[in-house]
Amino acid sequence: MTTIEIDHTSRWFGNVVAVNDVSMTVGPGVTGLLGPNGAGKSTLINMMAGFLAPSTGTVTLDGQAIWRNEAVYREIGIVPEREAMYDFLTGYEFVVANAELQGLGEAEAQRALATVEMEYAQDRKISTYSKGMRQRVKMASALVHEPSVLLLDEPFNGMDPRQRMQLMELLRQMGEQGRTVLFSSHILEEVEQLASHIEVIVAGRHAASGDFRKIRRLMTDRPHRYLVRSSDDRALAAALIADPSTAGIEVDPGEQALRIQAVDFGRFTELLPKVAREHGIRLLTVSPSDESLESVFSYLVAA
Repeated sequence: MTTIEIDHTSRWFGNVVAVNDVSMTVGPGVTGLLGPNGAGKSTLINMMAGFLAPSTGTVTLDGQAIWRNEAVYREIGIVPEREAMYDFLTGYEFVVANAELQGLGEAEAQRALATVEMEYAQDRKISTYSKGMRQRVKMASALVHEPSVLLLDEPFNGMDPRQRMQLMELLRQMGEQGRTVLFSSHILEEVEQLASHIEVIVAGRHAASGDFRKIRRLMTDRPHRYLVRSSDDRALAAALIADPSTAGIEVDPGEQALRIQAVDFGRFTELLPKVAREHGIRLLTVSPSDESLESVFSYLVAA
């Protein structure tokens, strides 16, 4: 039962705080690290992999510090997001090189390539690979020593649907075998399909933790903001403001529209067309104004 423990960990680069006092536990099974781009996911993964030292706090593997601890590296495999690779090597040569770093050989490299279904292209130069193929050969190099912990940074980027399904199934199997698998993503649906547990990080801070149903519920229950244009904005505002599903309505003269904050998403979506119909008001535009991932995750931080 291999477990990574992150305890009040921060990491900064000069005046920039990339990870801010994060505490979480990552255990056996598949965990999704969810957050918008620039949230600090890669920095966190690099500390878990031993590539970066925490500025404060600790990152441990089964109680042992990971930073500058050569012994724990044999338990960890990592698939980094960065594209930089040894393009002059073939896929086979690249995986063999990583096998040799672990004291292994060609047999283990061949097994890892077969696991990710890359035998057909193993003798081609990496410079000729598509992005999805590069992801898969990085995966093979991470699996060559059969690690108990696998860390993947945005692993599905650039993969076609078939490659994505194959990798998801492989990670699912590894989780069922009792390995500790963590992968990062900024796409909630991607995490829902695979992860049994989700950790959310925003602006370097730990925002939420739980299964995907809990995270979905937090996102759905947050206040929603809408931009609404109608044939009579003032009459519509007067009719809506008395209902408890709305927390605030303001007239935006520049947009010639209403800006509405709804605190009860389900009730408001039923109320708006009903009120418009009862008062003979035509709805011209109804659009969410805060549906970016950044706004959703920022709400979770404040919740």
